[in-house]
This record gives sequence, structure tokens and C-alpha cells, in this order.
Amino acid sequence: MTFVQLIDCKTSRLDEMNRLLDQWVEQTRGTRTATHAVVGKDRSDATHVIEIVEFPSYEEAMRNSNLPATDRIYREMIALCDEMPTFTDLDVVRDEPLYADQARRFFDTIAVQGPLPPLNNLLAENYHDHDPANQQDNLGLENMRREIEMWREAFSFTFTVEDQITEGDRVCTRWSWNAIQQGEFLGLPNTGRQVSRTGMTIFRFDSEGKIHEGWWQYDRLGLMEQLGALDALEN
Repeated sequence: MTFVQLIDCKTSRLDEMNRLLDQWVEQTRGTRTATHAVVGKDRSDATHVIEIVEFPSYEEAMRNSNLPATDRIYREMIALCDEMPTFTDLDVVRDEPLYADQARRFFDTIAVQGPLPPLNNLLAENYHDHDPANQQDNLGLENMRREIEMWREAFSFTFTVEDQITEGDRVCTRWSWNAIQQGEFLGLPNTGRQVSRTGMTIFRFDSEGKIHEGWWQYDRLGLMEQLGALDALEN
């Protein structure tokens, strides 16, 4: 079971404490068992600092505490505190990355009316997009933004999330898309028609919770038929 320790302290020497934590990371390299560490500063009290350290288990945390470097750093940290820090030991009973919510937010954001909002809080700068409808993958946030703008110029649309499955760093979203054509699309003139399609998208998230890679599958042929693109072929 994952184990988390919260260290709550008061210090007016945060810069020195950060340097001390850097020393701990360097001096325990290859031997420490901590997997993640976060230091937060209270917005209403700059001297109130909380450090959150994550371990694979309580046993691994105890093994980490017994490292000589950890014991020395601990004593030096106490000296930097304005008062004695408190320690809270937590067994993690639920650890759920909110990737599904982030994926849902992506679909809501790109369908919003008006100018397209910034996407840098959703997509990684080096985002990699796989769409079988495109001859080449879209690489990078700006290229993906241009792809989205192309769809937004051709259609006024909404997404409805029908289902989501999360596994590890991936979220699969099954969606439906309803739109009205309002501009030229892939050489097809504006028909003003109401169209729809269904599809699925798999997003892979990075360590910062941003979408790093995406795979799309959707009924492109059905969309083209609704736009009248197949009429000439049938005749």
C-alpha cells in the first residue's frame, strides 16, 4: 500500500530549506526509497510550508528514514524551522489521477463558442496526435491547435462524452459529435447541413497531467456522405 508522509512546518528560511532538500536528493541518489516529493507554501502565510513525500509502502519509508543522509538532513531541517514541525503518516486508500476529467475538459474546451481558449494547460508542448484521416501525424501543440481551428472554422459543434475507461496513464473516451457546417471543409462548399459522427479517442497523459499523445478513430466516411461528398461518385 502506498504511504505518504506530510511534514508541516513554519520557516522563514524557505530558500535554505530548498537547498537542503536538493542536498538530500543528491546524497541519497540510488538509495532513497521516496518516489515523489512536493513542497507547498501557504498562500496566506509565506512561513507555513508543507512537504509531501510519497513512498511505495510504510516499510520502504522506514528504510528511507534509516539512511544516514536522511537522518542528517532531518536534523538540519529542524534547525531551519521556526518551531518544531509536525509529521502525519498516511496510508493511501485511494489514488486516482483525474485524467478522465482532463480528457472531458479537452472536448468541452475545443467545442466552446468564440475564440479558442489556450490549450497549454491541457496539451503538452510536444503533443503527438495520430489521426488516420491525416497523411502525417500532428506534432506539437501549435500544429494541433491549427488542426482544431480548421474544424472550428468549418463547423459549429458539440461533443457528448458517452463513456470513458481509464487505465494507468491512458483514457479512452467514446464520444458523439453533432455539428452544423458553417464553412468550407476539405474543399467541400458550405452546405449548412446538420451532421453527426461517433468515435473514440485514446489520450496518454504525462507526469504533469497533460495530454501527451492521442489516437483518434471516427466515422469519417459517414461524415463525408452527410456533406454530399459521395453523391458525385454514386452518379
